[in-house]
Amino acid sequence: MGIALAFISFGCLVAPPFGGFLYQFAGKSVPFIILALICLFDGFLLLLIMRPMKAKEAEEGKQKPEATPMWRLLIDPHIACCAGALVVANISLAFLEPTISKWMAETMDAAEWQQGMIWLPAFFPHVAGVVVCVQTAKSHPEWQWALALIGLALEGISCFFIPFCTSYFLLMLPICVICFGIALIDTALLPTLGFIVDKKFTSVYGSVYAIADISYCAAYAFGPVVAGWVVENWSFTMLNIIVAVISLIYAPAIYFLRSMNSLSFKYEAGNYEEQVQCGEPPSKEYQAFNMQEGKPVQNGQNYEQVAQQETEMNYQQQQQAEPSANPFRADPSSNPFNRR
Repeated sequence: MGIALAFISFGCLVAPPFGGFLYQFAGKSVPFIILALICLFDGFLLLLIMRPMKAKEAEEGKQKPEATPMWRLLIDPHIACCAGALVVANISLAFLEPTISKWMAETMDAAEWQQGMIWLPAFFPHVAGVVVCVQTAKSHPEWQWALALIGLALEGISCFFIPFCTSYFLLMLPICVICFGIALIDTALLPTLGFIVDKKFTSVYGSVYAIADISYCAAYAFGPVVAGWVVENWSFTMLNIIVAVISLIYAPAIYFLRSMNSLSFKYEAGNYEEQVQCGEPPSKEYQAFNMQEGKPVQNGQNYEQVAQQETEMNYQQQQQAEPSANPFRADPSSNPFNRR
């Protein structure tokens, strides 16, 4: 899941060089035509692959369990921490992509295709970050939070260096580090959201990954607006300092996810406030027997009836036993209401 959803950020990295190159050498309409054809092809793939799967599940009578409401997921502290980290992690791209082109044109006299191609080398550290996170998760799944913390810290530190880069190739270094950090955060936190749902709620993941998408959308919806205002009123350097400070301040908050691996309870519907420890119910294994002449029969083999024995009570031994506080076991002679 982390690999699949991490390619959301990968699309954000490919878009600037793709659009910048085609815009300058092929015209303004060509990038949009190509994107429309790609989306149309993707839609046909969904119809050919996903729709038959849904129809097969419906024929088999599979029913999904009821999902946990989104508001209940949002008030969970672990999910809120992950959602905030995803917002902060994508702020750097959301702030830099619409503003770095103008800054490059003013300081480096970069052409339009160069302004887009500056993001292309970041593809390789992004893939490397995904691979590193996936391999680490296989051997040390309890350290996912640490990878996300390191990734957010790397983003913050790199943003400090961007305004001081004076050459085109030198600027590639902090951008590559930023994309490496984003890959660590996305690949670590997105599966973590599913793990939290498994631990605390019903194992239906649509709502929690909708929260993740909302986090991405929040960053890219407000990022260009805020970034443009900051650059216009202050400077591009101040914008990077703000992004760096926000990233470094929020990074220690990810340490809160460390306690998630020790969770041993599961929230149940109606008992959300009570952290009740609920294990999986035991497997239901039944044996069916057919009765023939008073004896159970299974697969043609006769099983002897279990002998029934009635427990015999030895009242003499009870009377000779030591006095008991139980009135039903006490000696009859000790009964004060017995006048005989």
